[in-house]
Amino acid sequence: MPIYEYQCQSCGHEHEALQKLSAEPLVTCPACNKPELMKKISAAGFRLKGSGWYETDFKSGAKKNVAGEASCSTSTPSSGSCPGGGCTKSH
Repeated sequence: MPIYEYQCQSCGHEHEALQKLSAEPLVTCPACNKPELMKKISAAGFRLKGSGWYETDFKSGAKKNVAGEASCSTSTPSSGSCPGGGCTKSH
């Protein structure tokens, strides 16, 4: 859910609200209780929750460690080694 910024046109109070995209904009100022609250145009705010995202979260089988694997080329079998080094495939 995005965080929206509001400012009261009557008293100048600034307020942030965590709202759904489909929610109606707030109109009543929490400081002076007047219906003068206007949504400010600002950069989108968001909150990251949970333990985080990892490259292995949605991968299965041999694709688990994409960052640690070296690319192995079978087009040059006479070279005897992989371009990235550390390849375990036999040529």
